[in-house]
Amino acid sequence: MLNDVRTHGLWEMTAAPGPPTALLRGSAVADVAVIGAGYTGLSTALHLSELGAAVSVVESVDVGFGASGRNAGLVNAGVWVQPDKVAATLGPQMGERLLKILGDAPRYVFDTIEKYNIQCDAERNGTLHCAVGPRGLRDITRRAEQWQSRSVKVVLLDAAQTATQVGSSRFAGSLLDPRAGTIQPLAYARGLARAAVDLGTTIYAGEPVTGSEQSAAGWLIKTKSGSLRANWVVVATDAYATDVWPQIRRQQMHLPYFNFSTRPLEAALRNSVLPGRHAIWDTRRVLSSIRMDRAGRLVIGSVGALRGSGSRIHRAWARRTLVRMFPQLGEVVFDNEWYGLIGMTSNSMPRFHKLAANVVAISGYNGRGIGPATVLGRLLAQYINGSIAERDLPLPAALAREPPLRHMREIMYEVGSQVVHSLER
Repeated sequence: MLNDVRTHGLWEMTAAPGPPTALLRGSAVADVAVIGAGYTGLSTALHLSELGAAVSVVESVDVGFGASGRNAGLVNAGVWVQPDKVAATLGPQMGERLLKILGDAPRYVFDTIEKYNIQCDAERNGTLHCAVGPRGLRDITRRAEQWQSRSVKVVLLDAAQTATQVGSSRFAGSLLDPRAGTIQPLAYARGLARAAVDLGTTIYAGEPVTGSEQSAAGWLIKTKSGSLRANWVVVATDAYATDVWPQIRRQQMHLPYFNFSTRPLEAALRNSVLPGRHAIWDTRRVLSSIRMDRAGRLVIGSVGALRGSGSRIHRAWARRTLVRMFPQLGEVVFDNEWYGLIGMTSNSMPRFHKLAANVVAISGYNGRGIGPATVLGRLLAQYINGSIAERDLPLPAALAREPPLRHMREIMYEVGSQVVHSLER
């Protein structure tokens, strides 16, 4: 299964099975049809079911197949861009609303895990954004100041404090966000699915949506073997969007991201590698992330696709990086490798779309999807239910516009990451 784009590596190996699903055969009816069984779709379905709606999810492959089952499992607060830029982009009222909602997102994720007893190795130890050089230190210092000005208790650590928490002296400092933590991402997706099914959601999986039709009776969602009629449609496909409502795909640039996992470390090594159990990621333009799972495996990830020459280049880079940071590891042996696609938007922020009458979508998480998708899925459910109005959402309705040079930039992401990882010797 290694290098197979379908594999989810370590997460598939260690996650409990998801709830039973079925093919959509014949004709079915629901209040709301959700397309895509990732975090956004499953959170929307779960919260709509809590509100008493009849919900059916249609998934082309299986629960968590896309980015939801392939990511590194870091539950971070906010979005990639700095808080002040969020407020400047959306305006002070909506921008601060989004910052508050996404700042509280990790807490809501962990509360949801506890509420529904989701077995996904949740750890609330915080995460460290690690500064590479003076430029990186300036970046995290600004981030710290901007969050602290909003009464968020993030902590700026110096180089010595960072070395104590990481077990390596390679960083100039770090930003500790105690709101954050880690999960087993595929297990979380399957747990959300199980909770939704227990509340009455139906999940159809195994065939993609092939078409849609609108009539006076609502929307008809078609697959190869059946159809689903619903009053509302939620398009929750994000970076794995297909030809139905293809503007979701066209507005994004695909950024590949890979992960490798080691064999479980011996107990003595676990005390010297990430001793605070913090997941870390750095400030490089081609960033990397490192975390430890519950069994003591290190998971290292970065930008790039594990295909063609990329498999060899990125694997060698991952080994070099771990040994350079933690020389006590000795020989590094990987037992799993996998990669997926991140949907990037032109302003590095998620988008809310009204694609047609009663057809809505939120997409473009830019690699920050666990918390935002969970809380924004809840808000979508409340919006569809009528509990909140469109003006109460933290994102404006946006047109899905294709960014300039999208295809070329996607090629550069993949090729450029190979060049960077080849030269980092």
